[in-house]
Amino acid sequence: MIKVSVLYPNSEGVHFDIDYYCSSHIPMVQEKLGTALKDVSVDYGRSGPEFGSPAPFIAMAHLVFDSAEAFQSSFSPHAEAIMGDIPNFTNAQPSIQISEVRI
Repeated sequence: MIKVSVLYPNSEGVHFDIDYYCSSHIPMVQEKLGTALKDVSVDYGRSGPEFGSPAPFIAMAHLVFDSAEAFQSSFSPHAEAIMGDIPNFTNAQPSIQISEVRI
């Protein structure tokens, strides 16, 4: 099983519309990726390691697939639409990490 994590870094001047992200962007991603997407979760940053300090990431999405191939084959045909929606909710440049789920 693999997890694709999309991390949106937090910094001065970054805006992120979490309501749009959860009510529009993520449902669109779910529809486009179909049954290849096994699970999705969204985290909204509240604090850094010291309570009250800025969170290093304003938001994160975690998408679970059976394999890297399942991710690639479901994402590739829709990459332009999915990535093209980013300016509708943030000016942050996301980082993507693909991880093997061990536990």
